[in-house]
Amino acid sequence: MAELLHEVARAKINLALHVRARMPDGYHALETLFAFAEDGDRLTLAPEAPLSLVIGGRFGAGLSADDDNLILRAARSFAAAFGTPERGAFALDKKLPIAAGIGGGSADAAAALRLMARAHGIVPEDARLPALAASLGADVPACLDGRMTRGEGRGDALVRVAPGRLQAMPLLLVNPGVACPTGPVFKAWDGVDRGALDYGDPLDAALAGRNDLEPPARHLVPEVSIAIEALAAQPGVRLARMSGSGATAFALFDEAAARDAAAAAIAAAHPAWWQMASRIA
Repeated sequence: MAELLHEVARAKINLALHVRARMPDGYHALETLFAFAEDGDRLTLAPEAPLSLVIGGRFGAGLSADDDNLILRAARSFAAAFGTPERGAFALDKKLPIAAGIGGGSADAAAALRLMARAHGIVPEDARLPALAASLGADVPACLDGRMTRGEGRGDALVRVAPGRLQAMPLLLVNPGVACPTGPVFKAWDGVDRGALDYGDPLDAALAGRNDLEPPARHLVPEVSIAIEALAAQPGVRLARMSGSGATAFALFDEAAARDAAAAAIAAAHPAWWQMASRIA
């Protein structure tokens, strides 16, 4: 029996997200700084089994394992691009909330591509992999690499960034358990270009930056404000902000002890919220 292969589909965090303009094709011109948690969903592959997907975990009930699932689409796209059989039994342990601004589906698709590449001896540097990732969604190429990256255009023009002081920085994610749909949040953006995202040290850029989708998300979903403010009020926080289009908020800490104390305090005050204590990968 072939060995099972495992990948972590790391949670994606937009440390900053600047919306610069609405482009003629309807998409928005973005500047963002992607970072990734050390933790996330877990995806397993049995390479020699027939193509299939089983979904479990805390948030698994919200997903369907039908042909349109991004994991299966990634597997079929890989097989077509590399001339391999459409094989592989995937099992997803869905630990991250769905449609939460932390790239769950994109990270899962990227993990599927990495697993297929490992199963078939394809090196991670193969240029066909990011092209496949881009065909699956704007955030999938960044999730494929899973390291700190600056994104421009639709978020898919990527340049890797050295993490500097952000390396292994303690991180806490919280989600108040409410829907924050991407379309209405973008539609509610006021259209004002508030300037470029800084280059240079990524922690400095993040601190000086903003998430332009945070104000409309706060307006549409008041629980987003409650989550951000709950994080910002904790001792030892360097930055508290919403990720992506919400509703997940994150906080960066200088010390793991401060992060863990914040996690305990928020769990006591908001026991129904999802949270994940991790570090920047």
